[in-house]
Amino acid sequence: MTYHPKSDFMAVMMTRGFLADCTDYQGLDEALVKGVVPAYIGFDATAKSLHVGSLIQIMMLRWLQKTGHKPITLMGGGTTKVGDPSFRADERPLLSAEQIDDNIAGIKKVFSAYIRYDESPSGALMLNNAEWLDGLNYLDFLRDIGRHFSINRMLSFESVKSRLDREQSLSFLEFNYMILQAYDFLELNRRYGCLLQMGGSDQWGNIVNGIDLTRRVLDKEIYGLTSPLLTTSDGKKMGKSASGAVWLNADMLSAYEFWQFWRNTTDADVGRFLKLYTELPVEECDRLGALGGSEINGAKIILANEVTTLAHGRAAAEAAEATAREVFEKGGIGDDLPTLTLSADEVGEGISIVQLIVRSGLAASGKEAKRLIADNGARMNDEALTDAGLILAATDLAAPVKLSAGKKRHALVQIG
Repeated sequence: MTYHPKSDFMAVMMTRGFLADCTDYQGLDEALVKGVVPAYIGFDATAKSLHVGSLIQIMMLRWLQKTGHKPITLMGGGTTKVGDPSFRADERPLLSAEQIDDNIAGIKKVFSAYIRYDESPSGALMLNNAEWLDGLNYLDFLRDIGRHFSINRMLSFESVKSRLDREQSLSFLEFNYMILQAYDFLELNRRYGCLLQMGGSDQWGNIVNGIDLTRRVLDKEIYGLTSPLLTTSDGKKMGKSASGAVWLNADMLSAYEFWQFWRNTTDADVGRFLKLYTELPVEECDRLGALGGSEINGAKIILANEVTTLAHGRAAAEAAEATAREVFEKGGIGDDLPTLTLSADEVGEGISIVQLIVRSGLAASGKEAKRLIADNGARMNDEALTDAGLILAATDLAAPVKLSAGKKRHALVQIG
């Protein structure tokens, strides 16, 4: 549909490519013009860090605050105990309360780089749904909340239907997840005046449930807005790279490797990613994305620098670019490369090159490392590696050794 927004936030969502769907464009737009709108996104604590797949949601909260509204980052301390079944082929493994708390502590670090938490009208809130979910009385909850949910309607949601169509088990535990998420929205509205829930388009059914429940129980008008589920132009899911998840916490993925992920963006994705993941003006994003030939590489460096600056700070972005230049243009060894430090005992009488390639993160398994060598994709100190049986002694590692997989992935190995 063509809708011309009056509010700054909706204008940003529409012009930069954040908007997939909205429950009531006009109603939400008018609420945004009228005053400060508190809005939330929920993040389940299934790992110690969020990865790049969550960055579109974090940027939505950042823009919400930049346009004068109040972001609420909701940690799923309660819902993580159940596990979101949306568009999953199997049930999530259940985590202990301690694991969930550890994961929440790690995830919280990410947000402070993007969002301001303070007492001002647009100052963000960090909340945990365990606050109201942990103390629920089951019978009261069934009577007061459960009666508003139609099983027929819940079975029609795409996320549920896809599991049932494939005859894959959907446990009663998981089926409850959408009721709990709907209840989150009701509680956030009741406690904090929250008017908007945002999320990826796979959350549409859960968001609509929350709006419907809040209307029935509190007789309040609230809104939902979703972002597109992002894939790269070659069809890969956003947030994954050849070597695994692209984490946002520096202790799980170095700033250099994070920078490198964005530098390796496919040409066709540059303009779109600049609009979603940086704050450069839209016209500049379009100009950079339209560059051809070798000039597009300059646009990719701008993308990598801008995204890394938001996540890890300007100094980390500049160091990553300097390392990349050192490694790629001069063939040297950059200070900032991922480094595997071994003890003399670990090396012992010698250590195989295959083991070093796996342990430095350049291959997922010995089989993959051997295939890399056989396909002429592995190098040591910029010389082609041809012998998968090569054993390195401690003396070979006296100075740091640079290992490479293809042209773009590198690591150092040294004895510490």
